Amino acid sequence: MMCLLVYDITHNGTRARIADLCQDYGLERIQFSAFLGDLSRTHQEELFRKLRKRLGRKEGKIQLFPLCERDLRLRLEIIQSKGDA
Repeated sequence: MMCLLVYDITHNGTRARIADLCQDYGLERIQFSAFLGDLSRTHQEELFRKLRKRLGRKEGKIQLFPLCERDLRLRLEIIQSKGDA
């Protein structure tokens, strides 16, 4: 199932380790603090346990949203690179 993972973490080192873990699970960075990718329910739970452990007692918020195919198809997006302006 496709998932959107977003986070708000103030500690730089923790934030970098969280991003690395998301990429280790095959998630694609779509914003500085947002990742999108296909994860089974088992992998979602496993990733979330690891994220909780990496965050530890540091301040932060991590949210994972499973997305159905219909919702994913209905998304709107603008992708523009520097050369497009």
